[in-house]
Amino acid sequence: MFKLNKKLLVSISAAAALSLGLSACMDNASPAGASTPTKVGIDGGLTYPVVNGKTGPYHVNEKAHSGAIKFGRKPTEKEYEEWNSDVMADGTGLPEGEGTAEEGSDIYDEKCVMCHGDFGSGGGGYPSLAKGNAYELHETLKNQRIKPDTDGPVRVFGTYWPQASTLWWYIKDAMPHPMTDSLTDNEVYALVAYILNTNEMEIDGQEVDDEYVLNREKFLKIKMPNRDGFEPKIEGPQGPENVRKFFANPKNFGAQKVKPSERCMHNCQEPTAKVVYIQNGGIKDFHPPLSDVRDLPKEENKGFDAAKSYEANCAMCHGAEGMGAPVLGDKAAWSAVLTKGKAKVYSNGIHGINGMPPKGGASLSDNDFKSVVDYIINKSK
Repeated sequence: MFKLNKKLLVSISAAAALSLGLSACMDNASPAGASTPTKVGIDGGLTYPVVNGKTGPYHVNEKAHSGAIKFGRKPTEKEYEEWNSDVMADGTGLPEGEGTAEEGSDIYDEKCVMCHGDFGSGGGGYPSLAKGNAYELHETLKNQRIKPDTDGPVRVFGTYWPQASTLWWYIKDAMPHPMTDSLTDNEVYALVAYILNTNEMEIDGQEVDDEYVLNREKFLKIKMPNRDGFEPKIEGPQGPENVRKFFANPKNFGAQKVKPSERCMHNCQEPTAKVVYIQNGGIKDFHPPLSDVRDLPKEENKGFDAAKSYEANCAMCHGAEGMGAPVLGDKAAWSAVLTKGKAKVYSNGIHGINGMPPKGGASLSDNDFKSVVDYIINKSK
């Protein structure tokens, strides 16, 4: 939830809703066939145990819940420690290291620019990292998108994120795609310094310029412009419980029940205005006349443009070195790939291989995808 002055904008993702399981809509009544609800979910909803194949009014496939997961294996202790990493705002999990914004610029140009654009401007479906001075653009978060004469809020790292620790952790664990967890701690510090630089930010009153050396001590002094922009507060060991208490009170996020003591599923709001319909009136002489014809001019089929599709869907990985994919125009690399045979190359691309998702993540037909592969091969001879 994001706070704008005295207004609250609520956003609940589908992923969060699914993770919470089925929950009741109101907090004062148990649905028929269920026992006492379990503790309040993180969003304020109540979850009910499965009783006679139902949880509340909803049927449940109990067999699906009782079966054991038979895929994969238990990670080794070393594997678990390697991936179970967190970098917290208080410095927990943040390693020693250092890097300059200038060093970060070189790393960015080598491993990041193909997805996030020049100077973090965004592109290819990947988010922008900077749009200018973070302190000035932070004020745009108060702008409403519905006003035609006002630009919408600028939500990038420097303006919107409440803590810088998330950036350090995410770069270390999840970047660059698809070679995650490949950067050294010093490289991560350098990249963070570069992103702070592009956002024109300061640390302890000092501008993060090209020569600025960012280390652990200085990192912990970063104060994000939007550090107080979110509700409820989640910091500290009581963070989850504070969230539960916040969502348990509907007034905190704009919800309102006419009769809080009664359960209500529909027609819960008392009417506040009378609707009057116009009888035998209204406009009739429309120009042009109203029509229910729904046919549109047929578009000329200009054929599939493999080059254009490559730029939109493939260039981010196959257009620059360092992404783990054979680069367009690299004769040696593509000659090695083609030793498998073109049919195998088609199959690997269509079904995905290594870090490449099926068809590179594009929604292309098999034939169109093969045309893109042919285009790349022909450009690499």
